[in-house]
Amino acid sequence: MWSRILLSVFLFLASAAAQTGTPKVEGVDSDFVHRAFGDTCSFESGWPAMTGDLNDDGVDDVMIVARCKNPLVDQGDKNYKVIDPMDSFFGYGNPAITTGFAPDDPKLRGIDVLVIHGSGPDAWHSKTPQAKYVIINIPVKTVCLKKMRLRKKKLVTAIYIEEAGGDQMTSALFWDGHKYRYEPLGSSMDAGETGPSESGPVQSGQANPRPY
Repeated sequence: MWSRILLSVFLFLASAAAQTGTPKVEGVDSDFVHRAFGDTCSFESGWPAMTGDLNDDGVDDVMIVARCKNPLVDQGDKNYKVIDPMDSFFGYGNPAITTGFAPDDPKLRGIDVLVIHGSGPDAWHSKTPQAKYVIINIPVKTVCLKKMRLRKKKLVTAIYIEEAGGDQMTSALFWDGHKYRYEPLGSSMDAGETGPSESGPVQSGQANPRPY
C-alpha cells in the first residue's frame, strides 16, 4: 500500500516539474530587478529567469524577462545600457526613439529582456558585473537558452524567443563578441544549433519593414 502511495506522490511531483519546465533561479525576483535596474523595471514571473554563459567568457550570466515603464530613466544611475537589436536589424534601432514603439498586443507593452554579464566568482550576483543590458521591443511569447552555431564552427549560448504574433516567428538574440544581435530563424522553437543566414543581418542604413 505504502509503495503505491509513494509511487503516486512521485508521479504527481514529476508531472508538476514537467509543467513548470525550467527550474526557478534562486534570488531573482522584483527586489533583485529593482536593485540591478531601478524601480522602473519589475520581474515578470510568467517567464522563467535563466542562467548560462551568454558572452562565452566562462562565467555564468542571467537572462530575465521584466516589465519596464521607462528603461532610459535609470540607465545612468544603475549603469546598464538600453539596446534594440531587433529594430537595428530592420534598419533603425535608436532606443531614444524606439522605446516609444508600441507592440500589437497591449499586454506586452514594456516587456523587455534583461541581461547581466557575470564577473568573478559571484558571476551574475556580483556587485560589479561586467555589463548589464535592457533589450527592448522583443514581443516575447516563450523564451529559452539554446546553443547557436556561428560561422559554421563556433557555438554560443543564445536567447531563443518565440515571438507573439500570428506568424509565430522564432528569433535569437546572441552576443557576437561586441554587442547583442537579433536574428530571425523561422517559425519553430526547435531550430537548435543554427545560426545567422549566410547573407547576415541587414547593414545599418538598409530599411527592411518592421515585422509589427
